[in-house]
Amino acid sequence: MAKTHSEIKLFHLHGTKDGVVSVAHITEPYGEGSEPVVSIGISLKGNALDPEWKVHIPYENIDDLIEALELAKKEFGKDYVPSEHATPLDNEEGIGGD
Repeated sequence: MAKTHSEIKLFHLHGTKDGVVSVAHITEPYGEGSEPVVSIGISLKGNALDPEWKVHIPYENIDDLIEALELAKKEFGKDYVPSEHATPLDNEEGIGGD
C-alpha cells in the first residue's frame, strides 16, 4: 500500500492570525510496511499540507497522549499561575509509558 494522508480535523491555532493545527491519519509514514500514525501539524502560515512543525503519534500511544494533554489542561490550563513551590518540569519522575 502506498503512503496515504487522510485529514481528520483542521482548526485555528489560538493566538495567531493565520495559524492552523491539522490532525491526520497517515499510512506507511516511513515507507512500505511501517505502521500508521496520527500526524499533528502546526502551520503559522495556514498551510495544513506543509506545516512548519509536525509530530507523528503511533496509535498505541494515543491514550497516553490524551491522558497527558488532559493533565496539562487540568494542572496548567490558561488560568494557571505558578506557585512559589512549583515542582520543576525537568525532573525525570513520571516520564515514560508502558
